[in-house]
Amino acid sequence: MNAYLDNSATTKPYKEVVDEMVLALTKDFENPSAAYRRGLEVELKIKKIRTNIAKTIGAKEKSIIFTSGGTESNNAIIRSVASLNKKRRNHIITSAIEHPAVLNTVKSLESDGFEITVLDVDKNGSVDIKQLKNSLNERTCLVSIMFVNNEIGIVEPIEDIGKIIKEYDKEIFFHVDAVQGYGKLKIDVDKLKVDFLSVSGHKIHGPKGIGFMYIRDENKFSPLITGGGQEFNIRPGTENVPGIFGIGKAVEILFADLDENICKMKGVRDYLYNQLKENIDGIHLNTDLNNSVCHVLNVSFEDIRGEVLLHYLEGDGICVSTGSACSSKKKGSHVLNAIGLSPELIDGAIRFSVSEFTTAKEIDYAVEKIKNYVEIIRLLSKNKKRR
Repeated sequence: MNAYLDNSATTKPYKEVVDEMVLALTKDFENPSAAYRRGLEVELKIKKIRTNIAKTIGAKEKSIIFTSGGTESNNAIIRSVASLNKKRRNHIITSAIEHPAVLNTVKSLESDGFEITVLDVDKNGSVDIKQLKNSLNERTCLVSIMFVNNEIGIVEPIEDIGKIIKEYDKEIFFHVDAVQGYGKLKIDVDKLKVDFLSVSGHKIHGPKGIGFMYIRDENKFSPLITGGGQEFNIRPGTENVPGIFGIGKAVEILFADLDENICKMKGVRDYLYNQLKENIDGIHLNTDLNNSVCHVLNVSFEDIRGEVLLHYLEGDGICVSTGSACSSKKKGSHVLNAIGLSPELIDGAIRFSVSEFTTAKEIDYAVEKIKNYVEIIRLLSKNKKRR
C-alpha cells in the first residue's frame, strides 16, 4: 500500500486533465495564432478556459495571463512593479515566511536600490499587522503577502491587509501569492483589494509548467519579455496549449464541488492529526488548526530528525515532506524559524498535506508506520547516547 501525503509539493493530475492534454497534443495541436480555422478553434477554447478561470476569482477575462507557474508569476509581478516605480518609490514590504520565489526575488532588488521591509509573524505564522501599518510610507510601491503558507498552512488575513494598504495609499500595489490558497479557499479579488495574484496548476490536480497571474490593470504592468503579442502582449510566446487545456480542465472539475472538496480535505487532515496525537507521544503541533488551510498539517516529533523519518517512510511508499519542495535541500526552515520553533523541533518537523483523494485507510497505514519508525529511531538514539 502507498500513502501520498505531499500534496503541497504537487498533486496527482485528474485523469480528465491528462486526457485533455493528450487531446491538445494529438487533435488540437495547431498554433492558436494561426490565421486558419483550426488555429482559431484552439484560440477560442483558450478564451473559454480563460473566462472560466477568471470567474473563479471574480475577475475579468483579460486579467488572466497564463505563465509557467507560481515562480514565474511571482517574479514577473514583483519585477514589473519595481521597474515601473524605482524612480519615485523604492520600498517593498513582504513577510518572513514567504515562498523563496517571493523572498529571493524581493531581496535581489536591494542591489537596485530598493529598501525591503520583512514583516515578522507570530507563533502561528500570522503577519504582524501593527508592523505593517508602521512600515507603510510614501515610498512604498508594493506589499507582497502570501495567502496560505506552504509549510504550516496558516491563512493570512488578506482582506484586512488589503484594506489597510488601500486606505493608506491607493497607489501601493498589493500582490498575493495564492499558490497554496487557490482551490482551497474562496477568492474574490475585488473584496480582497488585490492588484496581482499568482497561481500554479500542479497544486490543483493540473499539470506542471502552467499557471496564471491575475493583473488588475494591464496598463500598470511592465512585461519581462517581448515577442509576438500573445497573452495581450504581457507574456508573449506561443501558448502552452496542452498546459492551458490541462489547467482549464482541473479548474472546471475542482470548482464544480469546491465546498465539498474543502470539507473533505479538512476532515482527513483533522483525522490525521488526531490519529498521530492518540498513537504517538512527544509530538508538537506547528499548524494553527483553527486558522489554517484545509490540507496542510505540520508536526514536530521530539527526539527525531524529520529527514531520517522521511526516508524510513518512503521505503513503505509513504511520501511526506520536511518543508517546501523548492527549498528542501537547504538546511533548516525559514518558516519554522520565523514562528520561533527551537532548532530541535525544526529538525523534527514533518509536513503532511492531503488532497481530495486521500483516504482514512491511507492515514491509518501512514500513522501505523510513523509510530513504528518513531519508536525505532528514538530507541536507536537512546542507545547511541549510552555508548
